[in-house]
Amino acid sequence: MALWRDDSPTIELETRDLILRAPRAEDYEAWAKLRAASRRRTEPWEPSWTEDELTRTSYRGRMRRYDLDWKEGRGAPFFVVRKRGGLVVGACNLNNIKRGVMQSADIGYWIGTPYIRQGYARQAIRRVLAFAFNDLQLNRIEAAVQPDNTISRTLLEDIGFCHEGLARKFLYIAGEWRDHDKLALLSADPIRG
Repeated sequence: MALWRDDSPTIELETRDLILRAPRAEDYEAWAKLRAASRRRTEPWEPSWTEDELTRTSYRGRMRRYDLDWKEGRGAPFFVVRKRGGLVVGACNLNNIKRGVMQSADIGYWIGTPYIRQGYARQAIRRVLAFAFNDLQLNRIEAAVQPDNTISRTLLEDIGFCHEGLARKFLYIAGEWRDHDKLALLSADPIRG
């Protein structure tokens, strides 16, 4: 059985150091290894992992969801791939794309532990924002960050996101409902940083 069909999205976005593209079947081993190596650092900020989180079966399910999101216009998941060596270094996704009167989406991202503090998150977020505003013609991109995640909040604010308030018990993270700062960037706002 194929892990992902041949008609998967072919959109590629580039930055100075990165290519952002749809996840592929052949990314499984590199992705699973990087997620496992990064678990301790990312775990406080993410939903709890299932027991089979890093299995091929789970990856297949993830690919099916990504495929549907692309096809139905609900999401745009990108793996962040370093140009030098073609290594998967993380992901940057647009989720919950809303059309009609909203024209908005949520953004989420992670960079693997071996690749942090190299500017990859900043490059990926800025490029996905440009895609969201210019190609998808969205008006608003939202992000949710736990109040104690100062690194992510600072990065998003440096790029131009504005703090819009606190969402109480917003997401179920690491076994409990957690408050999150809500931030947003509008298409009319400058993308900085």
